Order: sequence, then structure tokens, then C-alpha cells
Amino acid sequence: MANAIFYSRWSPHVLSVLRIVIGLLFLEHGTQKILGFPLSPNPPPALLSLQGLQGAIELVGGLLILVGLFTRPVAFILAGEMAVAYFQFHFPHGFWPVANGGVSAALYCFVWLYFSAAGAGPWSLDTVRAKRATPRL
Repeated sequence: MANAIFYSRWSPHVLSVLRIVIGLLFLEHGTQKILGFPLSPNPPPALLSLQGLQGAIELVGGLLILVGLFTRPVAFILAGEMAVAYFQFHFPHGFWPVANGGVSAALYCFVWLYFSAAGAGPWSLDTVRAKRATPRL
């Protein structure tokens, strides 16, 4: 019983921690593609190219997820981006994600899908916005 109370109390906070960590990890993909940091073996793509657009989505989306702002719609867009990335770049090389190099794309896709349903958690700008929008009596 005590464990159930502990887990039910801390579960929303762990959701926020997961969002922050996964947002930071995803933000790295965007900064690497757009800003060249951390160092990338590939030159930065043209911003209006497919990879440039992906990098911009990852940079802006990762930052919004990190701070928990517009989490549900941003996560839904990011899930779609990762699904496209998987089927466009990984799936043609084989069915199994572990064999075609698509594990991270598939994992990100479903994590973003989860956040689009679950929301940002209590430690987020979405929560701050919701508290400010609630009328006080």
C-alpha cells in the first residue's frame, strides 16, 4: 500500500523528468544538424532541404519539449517526423529496427506519441500556463 502511494505521488514528476531528458537528447539532433554542435562529420544542410527542415523541427521541437510548452501538439508533430524518418531512411534497409539502424527513430516516435497523450507533467510551462488560465474565486 505504501509503495502504491509513493508511486502514484511521484509518477507525474517522473513524467516531467523523462520529458526533460528526452527533450535534451532530441535537441542535440537539431543542434547537430543546424548548428554543427556537437561536431558532426556531415556539413550543415541547406535550411530548406529535407534534412534542414528536419533539423529545424528537431531544434525547435526539442526546445519546446524541454521546457514543456505546447507539449501535446509538438510531441504529435515530432512523432510524425520520426515515423517519416523511419519509413523513409531505415525501413528500406530491412524490416527489423535493430538491423536497419532505426531503433532510435522508432523509439522517439513512440515516446513522442506517449507525450502527445500524457502531456508534460507538473514541472512544465504548460502547467504554469494552465494555473494562470484558471479563474480564482
